Amino acid sequence: MTGHADSGRCESPLLGNRSLAPISPQHPGWAERREPRRPVAVLGGGDFARSLAGRLLTAGHPVVVGSRLPSAAAALFPPQVDVTTREGAAGGAARLVLVAVPRDHFNTLVPLAEALRGKVVVDVSNRDRRGDPGPSNAHVLADILPEARVVKAFNTLSAWSLQHGPRDASRHVHVCSDCMEAKAEVMQLARTLGFTPVDMGSLLSAHELEEMPLRLFPEWRMPVLLSLGLATGVYIYAFLRDVIHPFIVKQRNEFYRIPVELVNKTLPVVALMLLSLVYLPGVLAAVQQLRYRTKRRRFAPWLDSWLHARKQLGLLSFFFAALHAIYTLALPLRRSYRYGLLNEAVHMVHKRIDTTWNDEIVWRMEIYISLGIMALGLLVLLAITSLPSVSAALNWREFTFIQPSPFRRLFLPLPSHLELL
Repeated sequence: MTGHADSGRCESPLLGNRSLAPISPQHPGWAERREPRRPVAVLGGGDFARSLAGRLLTAGHPVVVGSRLPSAAAALFPPQVDVTTREGAAGGAARLVLVAVPRDHFNTLVPLAEALRGKVVVDVSNRDRRGDPGPSNAHVLADILPEARVVKAFNTLSAWSLQHGPRDASRHVHVCSDCMEAKAEVMQLARTLGFTPVDMGSLLSAHELEEMPLRLFPEWRMPVLLSLGLATGVYIYAFLRDVIHPFIVKQRNEFYRIPVELVNKTLPVVALMLLSLVYLPGVLAAVQQLRYRTKRRRFAPWLDSWLHARKQLGLLSFFFAALHAIYTLALPLRRSYRYGLLNEAVHMVHKRIDTTWNDEIVWRMEIYISLGIMALGLLVLLAITSLPSVSAALNWREFTFIQPSPFRRLFLPLPSHLELL
């Protein structure tokens, strides 16, 4: 992605000139708001550079923007921002410079190498595609500016999160650099902007940081594929049993059941299977530790991946169970259901049957519905407590009370006589 960079003159700001969300008094930098802020320079005139400059202004930092066309870019920034040339911004008083320039235009920064000597230069660019074996953008920038202290940060944020303030996953700013002092300074800047910095180590982590925005739910791939495979298998079995078999054996047309009834039969089966897959790896892990009489033995890679996918499997189980509840409520709305009731009424008239009441069937259905509602309620509780914002508000005992798991026993110390075996 190169949306964080200045790719040419913009006629109008993509995000408009709306006021930025104020920084919350709860973030660590609020207590220092009254202290004078050091100036910060931003190289670039794209949407990300404009949002970044606006966020810095909100935090109280004097902002200097360096653009190739300062006269045209000045109209796109707030009036409090000093828009000048790149040479003027790089050679100014700002000791911290944010580079919002795409990698393809890094060569335009070569004349600024002397002006950026000893300064903290933050690369906010991203890659265009995943799996590029070449050096990271931050390493390329460090080669172009050998005397600067290069830091990789802010590339996982969007212009929207900068303009409206941190929200959930966009609250974290991943930072990496080979210079500890420069990294600490950028992490403090992230705090003053209302974000939570995450130390990712040396600049070797820049490659991973640049691929983060390109990933699409990497932790959900295996659980989603597994759930789709289970759903496909169960649906095919139900189709063969409830549609194909009656059609071949009894010459009865049941194909109308494909869109709703077969799907509704598939959903609860898959939900229960996924729920069992949530707790099964914990049992296997406990068996392994009891077998080897130690908790320090590493799990097999497949078991470790399975354990880390339990949250996703549980949420998918809740998803299938919720769909099953919706489909069940929609069953009486079908035209085929109404035709079935009419046919049954006509049959009762011809047979002169006064009532079809069956206490056993009635009680069985009442119990099924009641247990189904309670099970769905428990799944809702488990799903809600799986949310990071909710689980963070619970202590360990409260969380394990709501979501008991055999796996949590693995972290308890074993008796001394077992540890010595």
